[in-house]
Amino acid sequence: MKKIVTFVATLSLALVAMTGCGKADSKTVSTDGSTSMEKVIGALGEAFEENNSGVTFTYNPTGSGSGITAVAEGRCDIGLSSRNLKEEEKAQGLTETVLALDGIAVIVNPDNPVNDLDLETISRIYRGEITNWQDIGGNNLEIVLIGREAGSGTRDGFESITDTEDACKYRQELTSTGDVITTVAGNPAAIGYASLASVKDTVKALSVGGIVPAEETVKDGSYVVQRPFVLVTKSGAELSATAQKFFDYITSSEAGEIISSAGAVPVNK
Repeated sequence: MKKIVTFVATLSLALVAMTGCGKADSKTVSTDGSTSMEKVIGALGEAFEENNSGVTFTYNPTGSGSGITAVAEGRCDIGLSSRNLKEEEKAQGLTETVLALDGIAVIVNPDNPVNDLDLETISRIYRGEITNWQDIGGNNLEIVLIGREAGSGTRDGFESITDTEDACKYRQELTSTGDVITTVAGNPAAIGYASLASVKDTVKALSVGGIVPAEETVKDGSYVVQRPFVLVTKSGAELSATAQKFFDYITSSEAGEIISSAGAVPVNK
């Protein structure tokens, strides 16, 4: 009889462990998706853990498309996307909540003398119509185009804004914001794009049409290369108590200062 009881208890624990997404553990909240949101969601998760003893927050930086899929398949509590949901994704029963706005910085190596490009010139560069920096006030170097992989929210946002969908002549397509920044930092001829919230002083963010990418210019809309940071959940599916508490916290005005400090523009500040 004792062996039977032990087996039943063990089986119950196994079933709990297999439920995934942190829903079985009321002290866990799991997120998955956009690498561009790493700094913002990491700061929010850290603050939430500090204010809620015993809670475990996890973030899996897989990219926007993968994060959306993870929610749809029930593998995480909240998905993270640096683009709006597509109609076909909404049709799968997914809901988007805009957490913040983020500028997409057009970045070059700090040694590049070019400081400003208009949107049309950026588009022509990525279409391969302008191929040498010398033609736009830079050094006599062939332009090296760096971008993100297919499915990236940053790529979708950038290509949509610059009207370059399926037309970019990338030299390299990289799988994270950090990889783009590192690659551009190491190549004087490179140009790339990255979340403004993640840009470091190892690269130079260009002004676009004379407008510097900054919280103020993203908020007032004058910096046109911008996109939303989106939280993705399943319609009609209840979050665990802890996941719901986290969701309510990060979408409240209380979290605004943390989002701003991480380089994004909160929508509820």
